[in-house]
Amino acid sequence: MTQTLESFLTGAKNKEFATQAGTKTHTILQHVVIDDVVGNHGSAETIEIIQKHQDLKRFFVANAKTEVPIAGYINGCLISRRIDRMIINQESKVIDFIDYKTDTDKNTFIDQYKHQLNEYKKLLQSAYPDYKINGYILWVHDWELLKII
Repeated sequence: MTQTLESFLTGAKNKEFATQAGTKTHTILQHVVIDDVVGNHGSAETIEIIQKHQDLKRFFVANAKTEVPIAGYINGCLISRRIDRMIINQESKVIDFIDYKTDTDKNTFIDQYKHQLNEYKKLLQSAYPDYKINGYILWVHDWELLKII
């Protein structure tokens, strides 16, 4: 099947829009802190939304890590990734991480996203072998937190 120039350009525009929306969302969420001790920081609108979702608040406390670089070997290949937001609980030896997704159709790329989060888990497991690792997708269009791992 051949693609018309118009459909190609429409697809390119859609991809560009999605990339820009994702970048903007990551930037906004990277700076959000909701904490009774240090105070709240970031977009007031975003803070208000997150506070309505109790399951999300724990990812936005002051000691949560954002844009965490991680790298290592999986099946002999060097993999370098960046985790959107992560909490390390040293007492319970549990790491919870989330990856932001801006898709409105949650099923289109879900297999790719599961693969991505499993890579994160493998990389984290090599750095934290005694920790339980939990991975979630945060669908930012409706603020649903979906446990993948």
